[in-house]
Amino acid sequence: MLRLPKFEVRTPESLDAALALLAEFGPDARVIAGGTDLVPNMKHELVTPRIVVSLARIPELRGVGDAGAGWLRLGAMTSLADVAADARVRAQAPALAQAAGLVAGPQLRTMGTLGGNVLLDTRCQWYNQTYFWREALGFCLKKDGTLCHVVEGGSKCVAAASNDTAPALMTLRAELVFVGPQGRRVTPIDDLWLADGAANKKCASDELLVEVRLPPTGPGHRGAYGKLRERASIDFPLLGVATRIELDARGTITDADVVLTALQARPVRVKRAAELLLGVRAEGDAFLAAARAVADQAHRQAHPMPNIPGDAEWRRAMVPVYVRRTLEAAARGAGPVHAV
Repeated sequence: MLRLPKFEVRTPESLDAALALLAEFGPDARVIAGGTDLVPNMKHELVTPRIVVSLARIPELRGVGDAGAGWLRLGAMTSLADVAADARVRAQAPALAQAAGLVAGPQLRTMGTLGGNVLLDTRCQWYNQTYFWREALGFCLKKDGTLCHVVEGGSKCVAAASNDTAPALMTLRAELVFVGPQGRRVTPIDDLWLADGAANKKCASDELLVEVRLPPTGPGHRGAYGKLRERASIDFPLLGVATRIELDARGTITDADVVLTALQARPVRVKRAAELLLGVRAEGDAFLAAARAVADQAHRQAHPMPNIPGDAEWRRAMVPVYVRRTLEAAARGAGPVHAV
């Protein structure tokens, strides 16, 4: 049985109080939202905070609301189940609703939060193990060691970004609102990432993600999310594909975007996706050919590593399959795409 290390829980009832605790305890404190990732990591002794700061009693961090000018505001503590079920999210950001609805299983989606998924720590089959397992292997670059077991002689951690909602939010051009000692700051989600599995996000430990903002989408917006995993009921993604296409009144594509996750330390945008789809009607043989061209581009660009379970070559072979299927689902206004 894996036991939790000793720690103290603080439950502030305001953002100011939460920030004061983070400032007071510094590296000894960790924030907990739903706890679906932090608690297992604490049992594995990947993190051993002395103080755990719960955000559960801060009401302004929950819920979906109007942010003005057609924008949606999603509180960082809004559960993934609520994001997936919200009618406004499903209408304005279908890829996000689908991605949130495919995270883990229903119990974990009820506890897990949107903010927690956006800020999910990177994962690696050599890192997400018990202390005794990691000790027997000599630890790794990400925690307590100096060797990378994925890339021999590697000097940078290549643990994979595995957050399902991140690629969907990138296709939507979402903005993130952080609050910290210097006040509030707003950053495009594209600017959040670093190509380093040990610390792949540009945010400080004394900052809190408080909300996600979605820009307005028009009547021609279509989006879908595809997820590859061995057990469709609960697993982290072996590959995640978010797609977005924008159609004019005639059904012709005016803009598009495709973003992949679970391949590298940060989500990866497929190059030339918009260029290859632009001006094509979202139906018929011409669209299928354009979707295959984007899929081929994704296959050339994607090079999975053996950093998460699942054969890396098989995962790469699935990239064009899932990109094509997810683009087709978006065009039909359908989805999500996943194995059952």
